[in-house]
Amino acid sequence: MTSDISIRREDGVVVVTPVGEMDAVTSPALAQALDEVLTAPLPRGVVVDLAKVGFCDSRCIGVLVSAFRQARDLGLGLIVAEPQQQVNRLFVIAGIDQVIPISASTGTAVESLRR
Repeated sequence: MTSDISIRREDGVVVVTPVGEMDAVTSPALAQALDEVLTAPLPRGVVVDLAKVGFCDSRCIGVLVSAFRQARDLGLGLIVAEPQQQVNRLFVIAGIDQVIPISASTGTAVESLRR
């Protein structure tokens, strides 16, 4: 299955929205999108909106952790927003929720990074 990724800015915060499944085939595109966002003129922060991602595997988790570390090293916040139940469960099992902030709402995530 393929994945589409959109990128938009909201008040200086970049929102990256992948759609579809994030697996070994599609996760590299997410990694590239996040790398481009984090190496462009620096945003206030980055929100990865997972509301339309129905599946996420270990490769996707690796991409998110790497992007979180890169953002942290740049002094930026990175928040994962609106993961579907199955994806959120994987984050909890893997302990990702203890590393990367997870928000139930993309709007709330954007607002918290704007401050």
